[in-house]
Amino acid sequence: MPVTSLSPKTIAPGLFTGKERLLLRNARTPASLLGAGVPGGAACDRDGAALIDIVVHGQTVAAVLPAGHGEAECVVDLADRHVWPLLVDAHTHLDKGHVIGRAPDSGGTHPGARDATTSDRIAHWRRDDLLHRMEFALNCADAHGVAAIRSHLDSHEGQAETTWAAFSETRERWAALIALQAVALVPLDAYRGDYGRKLADLVAAQGGLLGGVTRASGGAHGKALEDIDALLDALFLLAKERDLDVDLHVDEAARADALPSVAAATIRHGWEGRVTCGHCCSLALIPDDEAARVIELVASAGISIITLPTVNMYLQDRADGVTPRWRGVTPVKELRAAGVRVAVAGDNCRDPFYAYGDHDMLDTWRQAVRIAHLDHPFADAAAMAGAVPAAIMGVQAGVIAAGRPADLMILEAWSLDQVIARPHSDRLVIRAGTASSACLPSYASLETIAGR
Repeated sequence: MPVTSLSPKTIAPGLFTGKERLLLRNARTPASLLGAGVPGGAACDRDGAALIDIVVHGQTVAAVLPAGHGEAECVVDLADRHVWPLLVDAHTHLDKGHVIGRAPDSGGTHPGARDATTSDRIAHWRRDDLLHRMEFALNCADAHGVAAIRSHLDSHEGQAETTWAAFSETRERWAALIALQAVALVPLDAYRGDYGRKLADLVAAQGGLLGGVTRASGGAHGKALEDIDALLDALFLLAKERDLDVDLHVDEAARADALPSVAAATIRHGWEGRVTCGHCCSLALIPDDEAARVIELVASAGISIITLPTVNMYLQDRADGVTPRWRGVTPVKELRAAGVRVAVAGDNCRDPFYAYGDHDMLDTWRQAVRIAHLDHPFADAAAMAGAVPAAIMGVQAGVIAAGRPADLMILEAWSLDQVIARPHSDRLVIRAGTASSACLPSYASLETIAGR
């Protein structure tokens, strides 16, 4: 068999055509990113990454075998490089993104971000503006190797129809590359009146998820909604009538206590396993015994938790002239130890809620490891950007397994500490067996957006 030898800095993208039978010999992949587990006889390194052969037949992974056991006419020896599946971002905001420099300055605070976003939405969020910014975001995600995205969409009365229509256009255009889902995002008190039913009908027609944020309109997390149980009942009844999953922004503050109410409502309505909660920041600051009780309730409700470490570190505990004293992220390790499904996601990108980011889930995961101490050992931390968010979204992505699309990224890294140490701008992204030629879009392309 002819063998293509790779120099330490060279991978030949021309070999990946999506047509041939190809053996990727001596790949190194975290065990938690292998859909069928580590193949029998494969060695694992101290980081929990298996040494494997990946057989690609056209657009599909045909087999995952112990290193040295695969066969094909064309062999690419990866020399123990890390090979990952394309990753999954299960919580972002495609409608808000890339308005830095146009929206009013937020001051980096949550109330400031809310007000700045409202001003920008009223002034600019029309079809062409939304399409342009969503397209920019997805071009970034494509170049970075993202396989699926769930986006929360601001769905205020008078805006929802425009935003959901733009998202629908975008989802159809990108269907062959990135699986897209959407969640309705409104303050929870929007479900008090008739608009809640109208919104639920719109979401059902679009195949989305029903959602919201556990605060009042114009308010902040931490200020209790006196009728939160009634509002949650209204939301869950609308979801059940339409068979919709639920995804909520919860307790995005140092002091807030909506999560137990959400868990109780989930159980009360029999919606276990169909609810996702993002943020849950305040859970990190309550006494340990109280946190344990809440986590047990969350586990009983089958709620999935998504932590957004980069954005929560940016927003939480910010005050003029004061260095932040806490990280702003939910207690990931304690939740996972209790059997709660926890994913990491990117959240906002270059908007008033987070001034940075590039829709790069590998970078988000790398930062999450450092922020939440998901190392020493790494164990199955990689799953939080692959298999876990894919399961939350219900999409076939985030793992390497026989029968799955050959959606891969090859990194110039031979250990997980090397994966974390560098940004990997030289990664080779492979979609359906074909080397991607996608490049990051120029920021200059944003200058045509209204208001620049």
